[in-house]
Amino acid sequence: MTIDTGTNQHDGQRTALVVGATGIAGSALVEKLAGEGWPVLALSRRPGQERDGVRWLSADLTSADSLVEVLAPENPTHVFFTAWSRRDTEEENIRVNAGMLRDLLTALHGKEVAHVALMTGMKHYLGPFESYGSGDMADTPFHEEEPRLPSPNFYYAQEDELFAAAAEQGFTWSVHRAHTVLGYAVGNAMNMALTLATQATLCREAGEPFVFPGSAQQWNGLANVTDAGLLAEHMVWASTSSAGADEAYNIVNGDVFRWRWMWPRLAGYFGVEWEGFAEAPRPLEEAMSGREGQWSELAERHGLAETSLDRLASWWHTDGDLGIEIEVIVDMGKSRDAGFTGYRRTLDVFTSLFDRYRAENLIP
Repeated sequence: MTIDTGTNQHDGQRTALVVGATGIAGSALVEKLAGEGWPVLALSRRPGQERDGVRWLSADLTSADSLVEVLAPENPTHVFFTAWSRRDTEEENIRVNAGMLRDLLTALHGKEVAHVALMTGMKHYLGPFESYGSGDMADTPFHEEEPRLPSPNFYYAQEDELFAAAAEQGFTWSVHRAHTVLGYAVGNAMNMALTLATQATLCREAGEPFVFPGSAQQWNGLANVTDAGLLAEHMVWASTSSAGADEAYNIVNGDVFRWRWMWPRLAGYFGVEWEGFAEAPRPLEEAMSGREGQWSELAERHGLAETSLDRLASWWHTDGDLGIEIEVIVDMGKSRDAGFTGYRRTLDVFTSLFDRYRAENLIP
């Protein structure tokens, strides 16, 4: 069956369902889709910010019954899945995260779904957290056609659930492999931009240098990352373009940089002294341990909107991204050939986000 992913069957009206709508990627999707006039069903455990065209749905993604109950009266045409739940082992990651996607698609069975877009990431090429960046991997830049690694991986399990449901239910699909997503979200487990803004603020307030926490490889080598707004553009493009259907795509900003170039510029934004790589990594989980009281006092003094440090900074995840000992560069040629031309300059992404964090009173 051929499906036009740009329309749907009820009066030509497209309706988006964004799953994980309060996360970095989900928030950007809600903003983009609503801005383009889509009716948006925003699904999360807790509702987010109210805006025209967006209706919030609250469900427990780990409960099949909860999903069935919440989605029974809804009829989305385009589904954007950006949610995940971190567990202690990859076996548990597979069980929970593949299960969430499977239960969601089961709850939508029989509805007029035209396309499902799944966000994944670099663990597709680097392996799960348990063996991240170790073992035999493909040469960089990573290309979409690289074979799967031999280790268990919840991204692979999610893809298999997506492919099986698409074959049974007749919708088209796309997979979006992002790298270190930079965006606006509070209480997110993987927010490098807000983590670095929080680190720089704490360092400035304490009269300490802004220290690069990662490895020599990341300091000296080439890097690229993904703006959440660009990821949203990419997911909407693939969902509404015949060229984007039934394909997996990498998605990064399109520029490359070295952290030894970027770090002084981030420090300059905050007006703080900086230190680069020196002999060994200096992880944030250690350097920033016990700073909760410092942040609470700082937030009270400046009248900030968020007084809880762990709602702003994900030290462990930024340590993981900046501490990896291999080059992580991905290729965007497949998307370019298919017609996607979106681009961001990463330094501008950082500074625009820092401006927004200040405007939203998250940092002083």
